Amino acid sequence: MTEALRPQPSEGPEFVQLLTPEGERVAHPDYDLEISDEEIRGLYRDLLMVRRIDTEATALQRQGELGLWASLLGQEAAQVGAGRALTASDFAFPTYREHGVAFCKGVDPVTLLGLFRGTSQGGWDPYQNGFGLYTIVIGSQTLHATGYAMGLQRDGGDGAAMAFFGDGASSQGDVNEAFVWASVFNAPVVFFCQNNQWAISEPLEKQTRIPLYRRAQGFGFPGVRVDGNDVLAVLAVTRQALARAREGSGPTLVEAWTYRMGAHTTSDDPTRYRLAAELETWKLKDPIERVKAHLSRSGGADATFFAEVDTAADELAAHLRAGCLALPDPDPITLFDNVYAEGSSLLDEEREQCAAYLASFAAAGH
Repeated sequence: MTEALRPQPSEGPEFVQLLTPEGERVAHPDYDLEISDEEIRGLYRDLLMVRRIDTEATALQRQGELGLWASLLGQEAAQVGAGRALTASDFAFPTYREHGVAFCKGVDPVTLLGLFRGTSQGGWDPYQNGFGLYTIVIGSQTLHATGYAMGLQRDGGDGAAMAFFGDGASSQGDVNEAFVWASVFNAPVVFFCQNNQWAISEPLEKQTRIPLYRRAQGFGFPGVRVDGNDVLAVLAVTRQALARAREGSGPTLVEAWTYRMGAHTTSDDPTRYRLAAELETWKLKDPIERVKAHLSRSGGADATFFAEVDTAADELAAHLRAGCLALPDPDPITLFDNVYAEGSSLLDEEREQCAAYLASFAAAGH
């Protein structure tokens, strides 16, 4: 094997950045972003609210109120930046971790908890906010997004589709098939990869030899890597990718270089497979602290503003907790509702068997 053919580690973080970890604004020749202090304050509020949703949901799971929770800790800027780039005519196709995108698209976070509490199989109308149901099957939402984008293309729609997935999902066949279809049909779709460095316990170097965004070139469309902890850069890059899709120039792959600061889910223990020093390094790149530093240094916000946002986050947490505890327990037999649009003989048989099983408890006096 020649040196050129030896496996190479994924290259370091060369990315689009508009806000440094210290909160300093920097320019980029290809991604200019005109944004007011008021808009940056709005983004800070989004970031803090999204983190509080995650913190409260994690606490609810630890207290036995949720069966599971998939944390987004550390990925707030990637999700808020992408979420705020979406317009009302765009449709987002999430994984099971896009709580920040859901917040930006107007989905009540209490509704998200139904899936993790086991009281619903989704619980929200995807078309009301242009935000699809959470997808547990890894990578399949990229095909859904591509198909939706092709439908927009044929119907003459004005919007675009955006598919969210992680670095681990990039190894799935569904994702690569979606890339082929989107490229060949020039579909108005943005593939947004949150590269959080870990596919559960598998590190990035076991997913790819080259930076993920470069994979797009092999499929015939552009790719770009952005600092996923820089909400301004993510907003600028994603806006441009969506505009490109809407105007008919086809798909784009956006790789948001970020880090999963928490566990994969609440059933995972990341201390078993990664070093504490790695986490400490990424804490210095915290997406919320850099926006706060920028606003403080530039005079864009004062202590009163930050205190008001903290209070609003407390109110959101209280709403989330009360809403979670108030979620009604469904009749177990409703598990079979809304599985198929026109029913199924096999499903009907399974429903009857389940109903008989449940009735046996009542007959036994339980």
